[in-house]
Amino acid sequence: MNLVLAIALGLAGFALLALGLKVPRKSWRMTGGAFALGLAGFALQAGPVLPGAPKEANQRLATNGAALVDVRQKLAGNGTMPNQWMVISDAMTRNGQFGNAAGVVLGAIEQNPNNADAWLSLANNLVAHADGRLTPAALYAYRRAALADPQHPGSRFFLGLAFTSSGQLKEGRAQWVDLLASAPPDAPWKTDLTMRLERLDAFIAAQDQGAVP
Repeated sequence: MNLVLAIALGLAGFALLALGLKVPRKSWRMTGGAFALGLAGFALQAGPVLPGAPKEANQRLATNGAALVDVRQKLAGNGTMPNQWMVISDAMTRNGQFGNAAGVVLGAIEQNPNNADAWLSLANNLVAHADGRLTPAALYAYRRAALADPQHPGSRFFLGLAFTSSGQLKEGRAQWVDLLASAPPDAPWKTDLTMRLERLDAFIAAQDQGAVP
């Protein structure tokens, strides 16, 4: 049904451009090609018959440098200014230079071994550098982040993300369930995490029933 709706909207959009906005006839082929490419992308990536395919979605987030930095900073929510090492490392992360970013953030950890945000940045960069896989080094960094600041939601959120992007869905679910259980009622990230957990639960249930491979 979602694919049918997407096709209908694509045709309507093409008609609006071609007839309503008087796009020159010689440009129709290019315009139609653009819509066809968009529909092909939807058919390949949207997975309309699956309940969200959270493993792939989480893997994309786990390797998206800009999103990793933005989400980590929002979860920190303490308003403190990062040190020079974190500023440089975050810039590298945003540009996809995950290995270099991990090396630079070690400077922040050396400066303050109890910097939870630095340990979290190191862990995220190690996961992204491994194409979304949770390596032993990244797991150690997540655990050090949790020890440095047990109240920081980032360690459990990103560890859950790393587990699910690595295909360990139930381990990731356990991290998110624990985080939600201890979350303050007014936590600004609570709604987003609740939705992620619901999609993950639906996918796990479908997988257990053999509906997805």
